Parts: sequence; structure tokens; C-alpha cells
Amino acid sequence: MLEAPATDLVHALKYEGYRDLAEPMGAALARLDTTPVSAERTAATEEIVVPVPTTTHRLRMRGYNQAELLARRVAAARGLDLVPAVVRRGEGPSQTSLTPDERRRNVQGAFAAAVEAERLVRGAHAILVDDVLTTGATAGEAAVVLAELGAARVTLLAFARALPAAPRKAA
Repeated sequence: MLEAPATDLVHALKYEGYRDLAEPMGAALARLDTTPVSAERTAATEEIVVPVPTTTHRLRMRGYNQAELLARRVAAARGLDLVPAVVRRGEGPSQTSLTPDERRRNVQGAFAAAVEAERLVRGAHAILVDDVLTTGATAGEAAVVLAELGAARVTLLAFARALPAAPRKAA
């Protein structure tokens, strides 16, 4: 479960139309270190920022993709290109009420490469940006597409991490 104020910020950005919150949230993401952990993983020379795509229905309903707003701020702060290299196939139900296994099934094969994305992604370090990491299913599926496009490395930046609720103790 997210803890306030992260919960409040994500909810306001995602569901209440407070687009301006993407500025401080994206700035916080831009300050995170994305350098490789080991020398063997330094093959990528160029860095790009890739937003996790949303469904067409949610884009119409909200008027924006909150992950893209965050990604734009990260790209601007770091002087990098924003590359919408991954697109969403179909609609699928909201992930919010699904179990971890249902989430994985829900996003399996949900993403595809955008037109002409390969030339922008091949050999690059793709910084994948999302608002919340819950099970990692969405990020994992998007990362698969980036790897298939030839990304040398994929790093996820998420504003918040939703932790599973603690098991209840027997009374």
C-alpha cells in the first residue's frame, strides 16, 4: 500500500486532473541515479526516456497519460529525448483491483513497439518511467518490448512503490 503523501500525489495526478503535480514528481524522479551497477553494463552510450503507455480509453477519459507527463519532466531535466517507443495494444481492465497473478495475465502481450521505434532504441539505455510500481508486471512487459527493440539496458523509474498489505494476525 502506498503511504501518504505519495498516495495523495499519485491519486491527484492520476484521477483528479492535477497535471501540475507532474512537475515536482518528475523532478524527484530526474534526481534518481540510473548509472549502471557494474562496468559490464555500460554498453549503452545514449540515454532515452520512455513513458509507460496507457490505454486509449484512459487517455480519452483523463486527457493525458500521467506516466508521459512524468517522463517529459525527467527528459527535460536530464536533457534527454522523450521516445514513446512502446504502445498499448487494446484496452484491458484496470489493474487496481487485480491480484498479482491477474495483473501479470492482464498485461501479458499488452505492449508493442511503436512505428520506427527500433532506430531510436537500439543500443540505448532506455529509462522507462511510470507513476507507480505495484507488482512489476506492467514495467516488465514494457521492458520486454524495449529489449526486443535492441535497448542495451532498461532502467525503471517509478514515483511510488505500492507495497502489499501486511498479513493480518489471527485474533
